[in-house]
Amino acid sequence: MTYEFLQHYWCFIVSLLGALLVFLLFVQGANSMIFQLGKTPDERRLLINSTGRKWEFTFTTLVTFGGAFFASFPLFYSTSFGGAYWLWMLILFTFVLQAVSYEFQNKLGNFLGPKTFQCFLVLNGILGPLLLGGAVATFFEGSNFIVEKGNMIDADALSPVISHWANASHGLDALLNPWILVFAVAVLFLARTLGILYTMNNIADETIRTRSRYQLAGAAFVFVVLFVVYLVHLLLKDGYAYDDSGLIFMEPNKYLHNMLDMWYLTAVMLLGVVLVLWGIGSELINLKSPTLNLKSNGIWPAGIGTVLTVTPLLLMSAWNHTAYYPSTADLQSSLTLENSCSSYFTLNTMFWVSLLVPFVLAYIVYAWRQIDSKKIDRDEIASDDHAY
Repeated sequence: MTYEFLQHYWCFIVSLLGALLVFLLFVQGANSMIFQLGKTPDERRLLINSTGRKWEFTFTTLVTFGGAFFASFPLFYSTSFGGAYWLWMLILFTFVLQAVSYEFQNKLGNFLGPKTFQCFLVLNGILGPLLLGGAVATFFEGSNFIVEKGNMIDADALSPVISHWANASHGLDALLNPWILVFAVAVLFLARTLGILYTMNNIADETIRTRSRYQLAGAAFVFVVLFVVYLVHLLLKDGYAYDDSGLIFMEPNKYLHNMLDMWYLTAVMLLGVVLVLWGIGSELINLKSPTLNLKSNGIWPAGIGTVLTVTPLLLMSAWNHTAYYPSTADLQSSLTLENSCSSYFTLNTMFWVSLLVPFVLAYIVYAWRQIDSKKIDRDEIASDDHAY
């Protein structure tokens, strides 16, 4: 295994984890619509207990995504997580707020009342996907940082800091870029779309499932429009490329070239888009049908399609001599697979450890099937002393 192969392999693993994280944001998407899908306290408890069975999957995947990035591309980790820390701290704060909200909303002594913690879940449901989407968009749009590469080789350097943010916003300036906002809002409405599809599949309640189908049309429409707009922008914009010497330069239509050069990734992404539209369309077609007598399985093609779409999209930001974390403050500070990765020994060791991943995924599938062996209903919530 060559060093180059290991760099591309771990880029693929990180991209796959990122795609799985985007799919699992259906938890946040459903939580963002608690008060739209649940009009009574009982209906809201159904929704919260439905997503409450899955929120650990999302949180664990987020941590694993960060850990994989740290181990394989430590310079990105120190630059982004260390420089744009206000952005990442807000993301982590909303996820911690989510965990607290699940556990304490119906506990004895909750003087704030259940609705306060439900509002916290809505806050996480909106800010979580929005901020994560904004962070991912910086892979294409760039971030405002500077890497002092001399500090990595100068043992006598007075400052141990390798990279730093070029302004005092520490990542929040990304949200001032309109194209980053377009992508971030698209991720938010994708999460809401997936969340609606999940509740329709998981909750055996006619009122919620009927209401969900009508909400699905609006959320899916906004997502599709914003995704298409951003994709067109991406194909037309200049991209961050580098040559064999490591010199970084702006290349017109770089991401369009990546899609043409790596046609196999484009084919997978198009298949993913078709599956997402199929999952959404299969539910919209049955809008007038009786809900409890109809299987709502749109979450599965849409979820698989999300993973198949996001994984190649992330790979196109890094493969084919592309700087995956561009710097808008100093072009030559942009991060590539070659200048930001771990040593050959580290990547090679982790490669053998990564062979255990299929067994972990198999356990997750098994646990998921056991948790969802019976669709959640009002009787179960009323009789379960451990329900949220």
